[in-house]
Amino acid sequence: MLLNHLFNPIQIGNMTVKNRLLMSAMSINFGVDENCLVTDQLCEYFVERARGGVGMMLVGGGSVHPGGQELPDLPQMYNDDCIPSLKKMVMKIKPYDTRFGVQLMHGGRQSYLPEKVAPSAIPAPAVVKGAVRALEIYEIENLVSCFGDSARRCRDAGFDFIEIHGAHGYLINQFLAPNSNIRTDEYGGSFENRTRFLLEIIQDIREKAGADFPVGIRINGNDYIENGWDLPSAVRLAPKLEQAGVAYIHVSGGVYGSTELTIPSMYTPQGCFVHLAEEVKKHVGIPVVTVGRIKDPHHADDIIRQGKADIVSLGRSLLADPQYPEKARQGRFSEIRPCIGCCLGCIHAVLAKEPGSCVVNPDVGREYKIRDEQKPAAMKKVIIAGAGPAGLAAARLFRLQGHRVVVCEKKSEPGGLLALAARAPGRGELGDILRFFREEIRRLDIEIRYDTELDLALIREIRPDMVVMATGSMPEMPMVKGLFQTHMELVTCVDIMEGRAATGKKVIVLGGGMTGLITADFLATQGSEVVVLNRKKSFAEEMAGNDRFYLRERLKAGKVTLFKNVRIKTFTQNGVIFTVDREDVELKDYHMVVISEKHDPIREAVKPVKEAGVPFHFIGDAKTPRHLMYCISEAEELARSG
Repeated sequence: MLLNHLFNPIQIGNMTVKNRLLMSAMSINFGVDENCLVTDQLCEYFVERARGGVGMMLVGGGSVHPGGQELPDLPQMYNDDCIPSLKKMVMKIKPYDTRFGVQLMHGGRQSYLPEKVAPSAIPAPAVVKGAVRALEIYEIENLVSCFGDSARRCRDAGFDFIEIHGAHGYLINQFLAPNSNIRTDEYGGSFENRTRFLLEIIQDIREKAGADFPVGIRINGNDYIENGWDLPSAVRLAPKLEQAGVAYIHVSGGVYGSTELTIPSMYTPQGCFVHLAEEVKKHVGIPVVTVGRIKDPHHADDIIRQGKADIVSLGRSLLADPQYPEKARQGRFSEIRPCIGCCLGCIHAVLAKEPGSCVVNPDVGREYKIRDEQKPAAMKKVIIAGAGPAGLAAARLFRLQGHRVVVCEKKSEPGGLLALAARAPGRGELGDILRFFREEIRRLDIEIRYDTELDLALIREIRPDMVVMATGSMPEMPMVKGLFQTHMELVTCVDIMEGRAATGKKVIVLGGGMTGLITADFLATQGSEVVVLNRKKSFAEEMAGNDRFYLRERLKAGKVTLFKNVRIKTFTQNGVIFTVDREDVELKDYHMVVISEKHDPIREAVKPVKEAGVPFHFIGDAKTPRHLMYCISEAEELARSG
């Protein structure tokens, strides 16, 4: 189906934009040197996305003051020394007709630095810890000037526009929100006073960068936190922003510690913040941008068609597939590699002060390394054993590298354990990446044989140059006193998710990792009373914090009881006795135990490979059971080096 609205041009101030897609600013936390000046790594990251056809894009985390740096490895805009490297980056983008801008920000109390400043000495409600000092009047005036000076540097570097970050609990948002601004001077108290800082910034920018330089702003439509900035306040502010000369308003939501996260996971409905932009749009004549898990191009097109917003902002979708816009424009929808909303590489890593990445696209941050990559001179024949995510990813890239590939899968359908995980409540988008790989296997005409195990006869038929073992893993049965003598039904999480075991009325799940928790959630939705026993200190450590937050909220609603750091004494005929917090607890009258702790690699199929003397490699869970990021990255790295 054609997209009739998404690829219409739009005028923003004096700037014409070729389509309605904006790559939102993301604090990617790589691509700067020791002085936070941009490097070739960041340049090529943006070049790849400009080449993909996006209409506008923003550099994220542009700090206007050294005391407001959100994260350690983000570009600085607070010194004229930044201009030459920025200018080089801008020049690399020019050939692609993409409007290129910078989001200017100050982290305030959400900065990673040990000394934090804010309108009031109130610490951030979550994520960022540490004391906060209230800004003096002269410091506020200086920061206003810092925003203007930084905007002027952006214009001098050749950027087409800038966006002021006034959302997500950073400094400007802290001035706007009553719960973070309890000042009693001209910058606190009334609505007019709390918005003064922002309006002074806009005025200073226009004076220093020029009234014709397009200035957008990102604000929250709702902070989703008690006594925070809300939608009526955003609606009240929007016309004032238009009067002040703002070229567009970008409406988002959430702060650190809010009930709706700024970067929501797969559990959140797609388009979760669109209603905020829709309401703001009713009160202004300038373009309004919406954001919030808008991953389907048809969904984006409908938003524009229905007049809910003028521009759609994509973040993680353009990490997952830089070519998203061009593929959508050409109607190649099945070729778009989808974001799955796991939050693992894009936000979890960044908040851990590591370089940003993407679970489904291992090339993020490596664009500068692979831009001149040459395909192998000689074609190889490759057998891939296993059609889980690692096997499918390997098959795709081996084929794109020019090799002949045969995939054998002992089951009648692909997907492995990921296909089972996608059956869990709220986690269906995990299946999106499997659908993408299946479509790629079909498009690239890769031979895949189902109900086929790797054996000597197949090896002799294909005569491969290499075998890739992507055979996955299976739950390990732990040695726990009384477990094999209990009268309760003993099954694994795989049995449950495959539907091989009927769910019990009262169930004990042994294991508090991701698989244990999503299995518990699945059981709760089936009407089971569930208790999770976690022998570790933390739950689901392998999940991104944002993803885990929503899952934990679901478990609360499902009345799943969680115990962590438990020491099991013994399983009984119909229950278990364990110690937690130095107290003994006994559970009785349970019907089932679900094992969901460690997984063991499945490697039996390597025997005929060794017998045939063919070189082989393990990838994914067959190498070591871990999360999806390693499965796909190992697969693609092997295909490139193979």
